[in-house]
Amino acid sequence: MKPRIFPLPPMNAQHQSSSSRTVILDGSPLSIEDVVRVARALPNAPVKVELSSAARDGVAASRAVVERAIVAGDAVYGVNTGFGSLSRVRVEHARACELQRNIIRSHAAGVGEPLPREVSRALMLVLAASLARGASGVRVETLERIISFINNHVDPAIPSRGSVGASGDLAPLAHAALVLLGEGDIWANGRVEPAAWFIRSAGYEPMELQEKEGLALLNGTHMMCAIGALLCHDFRVCFDAAIVGAAMAMDAAKATDRFLDARIHDFRRQPGQIEVAARLRGMLAGSEILPSHTINDPRVQDPYSLRCTPQVLGAALDAFTFIESAISRELGAVTDNPLVFAPSANSDGDIVSGGNFHGMPLAIPLDLLAIACSHVAGISERRTFWVVSGFDQFVAHKPYLATEPGVDSGLMIVQYSAAACVNEIATMSHPASVTNIPTSAGIEDYNSFGSTGALKAMRCLSLLRSVIAIELMVMAEALEAHRPLKSGAGVERAHAMVRTQVAKLNRDRTLAPDIRALEAMIASGAFGTT
Repeated sequence: MKPRIFPLPPMNAQHQSSSSRTVILDGSPLSIEDVVRVARALPNAPVKVELSSAARDGVAASRAVVERAIVAGDAVYGVNTGFGSLSRVRVEHARACELQRNIIRSHAAGVGEPLPREVSRALMLVLAASLARGASGVRVETLERIISFINNHVDPAIPSRGSVGASGDLAPLAHAALVLLGEGDIWANGRVEPAAWFIRSAGYEPMELQEKEGLALLNGTHMMCAIGALLCHDFRVCFDAAIVGAAMAMDAAKATDRFLDARIHDFRRQPGQIEVAARLRGMLAGSEILPSHTINDPRVQDPYSLRCTPQVLGAALDAFTFIESAISRELGAVTDNPLVFAPSANSDGDIVSGGNFHGMPLAIPLDLLAIACSHVAGISERRTFWVVSGFDQFVAHKPYLATEPGVDSGLMIVQYSAAACVNEIATMSHPASVTNIPTSAGIEDYNSFGSTGALKAMRCLSLLRSVIAIELMVMAEALEAHRPLKSGAGVERAHAMVRTQVAKLNRDRTLAPDIRALEAMIASGAFGTT
């Protein structure tokens, strides 16, 4: 089977080619893989971010529009006015830098544990790419400082809670912007440290931000977009493993493959379902187990957790296709406010307020991702339950696949762990975006809470990985009971991969390390090659 079933959307035709060790910011959309490569790059294996000359010119042209507006004395939101409900308060030019510094300090009010370092790096990249599109009015040197921080692993430590996902991810982005001022916290030596000493020791002087720049750094959906990009990559590789686990389960449980008949799925007309059924057929092709029970099998139909796998996983795949498309579009967006339009043949440039910072275009997809995780995990746990319970007498598995049931408990409790994970995923699948709490004295009266959805989806995906790891372990064990018969070539490759990390269960042993080893395999994308 092909290792990847989720082709990335085509790059903007103007995007300059980036090598595996370089990401060029030229104003066109980042790809999900760009974000992953930069976010997860290690200092000893760097992925460099570069600003193209055309983008640099566009940023400078946008900045010139802001400077002309300042000279003209026009009232421009965030340039010479207060913020939010204070937007009617004019700020004199002499205090413009103070205004930009104050918005960062005052908005850095996040709480909770810090975001993972990779999320901080992804956030900084998404922010830099947005600014590079020349619609935010920042100076070139400000953008270049952010890029320098990314390249030199000066990564802000950002509290995870505080954004309501509407006027941009204000609090998280303020904590990220503090580092430009030589303030706040950063990641250093695997822990959180004050930024001030590190910045100066690395040769950076604190920046004095100019008009519009503080606001430009804070407005935007960069946190939820960054998390969404990482989640898209991680869901894709986890879904690959879920397909593998399902295929292993079908022969482990001596299911029929009749329900994978392509004609059935063509009549449903759902593309995800058709794709999943095709992949399962491919993995089971050549199975010796399937024909071994075609005669005298008293079972008429398999349980839903086996028979309806294409329908359930296919629905999750179709949902993910929508989610990935929404995130991919956002990776080419500018979500600042106001937007600065550079001079053109028909205009001397313009600054226009709008609502591109609103997170709802991401909040709904991120909520949906948690729901997709709940179903991929839920049906996996049911297959695990079916096999370890051992109550299908025709298959004749020992209870819990134990070597000596009674003395040994076998894989009894791994199903408990899977059930606990599924319950937690289900609990967190309630959409964050459906509850509104107004902010800023009511002028920001409809918020998305997309950042909450992003954080919930992160946890759901982590739990999903555990559930799939458990299914892989269980089904590898269950297949052993059918030896010397072998499954399809794809399933046998997966079985061999599991056995590189998890030995056959001869007697009871501690199973948590085995689960962790399989979680790491899933995260690495290893099961995308089966």
